[in-house]
Amino acid sequence: MHIGGTSIEAVKGDIVTMEFDAIVNAANSSLLGGGGVDGAIHRAAGPDLVHECRLLGGCKTGQAKATKGYRLPAKHIIHTVGPVWRGGENGEAELLASCYRESLDRAIEVGARTLGIPAISTGIYGYPLDKAAKVAVDTIAIFVRDRPGAFKHIALVCFDAKALTAFNAALEAV
Repeated sequence: MHIGGTSIEAVKGDIVTMEFDAIVNAANSSLLGGGGVDGAIHRAAGPDLVHECRLLGGCKTGQAKATKGYRLPAKHIIHTVGPVWRGGENGEAELLASCYRESLDRAIEVGARTLGIPAISTGIYGYPLDKAAKVAVDTIAIFVRDRPGAFKHIALVCFDAKALTAFNAALEAV
């Protein structure tokens, strides 16, 4: 799909091995590493990432902070803390949308034109894939429509076929 000069697609792959100007990390609030994509990014980036993250003082749910990419192919990492799914009536959709908006803002600030984004909050945080994909795609579509030319390419990087199916369905619905 193309919106405002930006190509947006869902791809299956390992975000830590992919070449983008920046990647988004589905982080925890400490920013010091954890499980899932967060742990994989920290392991691949190396120990300098933890050092820089310590200086950031954590991150609140729905916000995002940028660091260097260190040993990753990506020049920058945008760390965002997604909401834990608590049934959908506790502001989860608004917080998740904020993660995407804030991440896109931080990516612009560091000069990223290509961006890889994982399925934020869909792992241990339990956000249902179909609902998360809709929030992600709708938020990104509005963002790039409002800022034509801000990005060249955004990839929604899916770890498995189930996530890829959900994100492709959300893309087709826009």
